[in-house]
Amino acid sequence: MKKYLFIIVIFSLFITRIFYLNIIDGEKYQKVLQDKTLNYVTGGSAPRGRILDCNGKVLVDNKGIKTLYYTKLKKITVAEEIEIAKSLAKIIDIDINEKTLKKYWLILNNNGDNLITDEEKELLKMRKITNKEINQLKLERITPEMLNTLSEEEKKSATIYDLMNKGYSYEKKIILKGLSDIEYSTIIDSNIKGVTTGLTWERVYNYGDTLKDIFGSIGSIPEEKKDEYLKKGYELNDIVGLSYLELYYEDYLKGEKDIYEVNSDNTLKKIKEGQNGNDLILSIDIDVQQKLESALQENIILAKKRSNTDYFSEAYSIVGNPQNGSIVALSGQKLVSDIKNPTFKSINTNLINTSYTVGSVVKMATISTGYKYGVIDIGSSVQDGCIKLYQVPMKCSYKSLGKINDLTAISRSSNYYQFKIAIGLTNQEYKYNMVLKTTNADFEKFRGIFRAYGLGALTNIDLPNEMVGIKGSLTSSDLLLNLSIGQYDTYTPIELFQYVSTIASNGEKRKPQLMQEIKNGDKVIVKNDYEVVDNIPIEAKYIARLKEAMHLATTSGTARSYIKSEYNPAGKTGTSETFIDTNNDGIMDTKTTSIAFVGFAPYDNPKYSIVVMAPNIYVAREYNYSKVYITRYISQSITNFLFEKA
Repeated sequence: MKKYLFIIVIFSLFITRIFYLNIIDGEKYQKVLQDKTLNYVTGGSAPRGRILDCNGKVLVDNKGIKTLYYTKLKKITVAEEIEIAKSLAKIIDIDINEKTLKKYWLILNNNGDNLITDEEKELLKMRKITNKEINQLKLERITPEMLNTLSEEEKKSATIYDLMNKGYSYEKKIILKGLSDIEYSTIIDSNIKGVTTGLTWERVYNYGDTLKDIFGSIGSIPEEKKDEYLKKGYELNDIVGLSYLELYYEDYLKGEKDIYEVNSDNTLKKIKEGQNGNDLILSIDIDVQQKLESALQENIILAKKRSNTDYFSEAYSIVGNPQNGSIVALSGQKLVSDIKNPTFKSINTNLINTSYTVGSVVKMATISTGYKYGVIDIGSSVQDGCIKLYQVPMKCSYKSLGKINDLTAISRSSNYYQFKIAIGLTNQEYKYNMVLKTTNADFEKFRGIFRAYGLGALTNIDLPNEMVGIKGSLTSSDLLLNLSIGQYDTYTPIELFQYVSTIASNGEKRKPQLMQEIKNGDKVIVKNDYEVVDNIPIEAKYIARLKEAMHLATTSGTARSYIKSEYNPAGKTGTSETFIDTNNDGIMDTKTTSIAFVGFAPYDNPKYSIVVMAPNIYVAREYNYSKVYITRYISQSITNFLFEKA
């Protein structure tokens, strides 16, 4: 009885399972079966998302090129592919070449077996000649007369067939771009096996070369990254972002391609419509951007007309909102011709991957270090002078400045005040011709505060390939003093932008950002929240003091008139000694001077911050030279435009 009961239970469970699989989960398993047995192919490239400025002006768009594709289907024969090529040859015009014709001729003529002698065949068997050499002999022995036996249509078929079989068998092949409307519609109506049409999308730059290097390039997947992209669901013939914004925001900008189902007769049926990529909206204002570019170019030309500017050719500037780190405009311009017929090249990427000695613009960070370690406090004053260390030449301010404190040390740019801070960090008291003992820890005190501001550290701007400036590897008393006035370590312009913006925003450090938001139609996919990533490790009263000093610099100090007083500005100038290699022999043989300016306005509620950098502006010589105030003129030009525009 128990045996029968056990059989009944097992049978009941079996029936229940059959019912569950067929009725309850039937649709699910039917879909799994369908997915396993049906073949799908994708269409051509989908349009990437556009790139727009903050006012909705389209900077980078797409242009559709009517394109013919072929996807090799499973178990298709050579004869069937030749028929496909013949069908297409009746519809399209395509350029042909002799090598392709020869390959096709061999296919149509028993692979050219009759072109090889019995002796050569015997040599092949004996491995005294290779298959590669045999194939080369066949190609060489095909005469023009033999090729002329092919009709024009067969010659086109040859080219098409060759394109159908280039590369990996599983890749979608582009047969022809730029189809006419008639060719395009005829191919669609013909419904040829494995053949699809679509638009190949190419980038259009509505403002020419403006910011083109920052937008970045697109192209085929690099060989070294193919596995990475395949894991993400890409096909090897997909077009992807290769650099800068196109690369950084690839996951958002890429589109979704059409999907086709392969019918039983190997024709294709579209089952899913492709979608455009998401639009990338930048904080860039294209009007300000164009004004900044023209201001740089105009002032580079003016500067080159002055004496001692032999090795000067480029200048940089960044303008942004210090309250959130967003960049409104950025530009690097290089003069690449004579000033009589000036031609410029955009070198915008240097803003994030090329560094310079920047001079006195770092003095707010130096004063901050003095505050942090108790070397000075608000109102600390000294009589300006010179520092003489043992076996180190006298080091002074650019002129005697009398009695100075933490405010005037910045506004009048005292070197002596910064030197005294550097000596104080070593816990030694200055004495004439003293031996100043320094350690890595003394340098690190400076660099720790500098990095907190963004100097000597990656800013993490939303662009690939950012590089940090060069950190000096040696330690000495002379170099510690040089570090305090921006004459040792080097910094990129984007580091300077983060630095001055951090001061303007009361010590709150944010990443410089180009992305404002990412949208799909009216739907916001990502919105930049401009988070604070760090705070300067000194009290708020000290940041306020730095801002007051910079305000004094632009109203009565060394940065006077760099920004109109009516805009209530704050700023700091910098001058640095630099050296260049003039004959490319690897030796720095010529001493030059570079200049910089950092600032913001209005001082009490900053709306804009600005950085201007002019490397190697003039050659340092013993005789008098006329100073070139390119940084002042650029700053004036762009800030006037900004505030008048507002």
